[in-house]
Amino acid sequence: MGSFSLWHWLVVGVVILLLFGKGRFSDMMGDVAKGLKSFKKGMAEDDEPTRPASPPPARLDAQPVPPRADAAAQPTATEDRPH
Repeated sequence: MGSFSLWHWLVVGVVILLLFGKGRFSDMMGDVAKGLKSFKKGMAEDDEPTRPASPPPARLDAQPVPPRADAAAQPTATEDRPH
């Protein structure tokens, strides 16, 4: 079985156009083209480097955290040593 000639491909093309119709075939090709464009756009978006998220801005009305009460009662390491 050899390769198909040009006439074989022309007959296959005509049969496909007769089965699906010119409008339906062009609609399918348009849908394929839209799918390819969407795929390329998605791939381009994936290639873009993502920027790290910035920390949230500091609140102006935030109150400082008071020191714990038991922290003042514990001696520091320098107080334990003899001089």
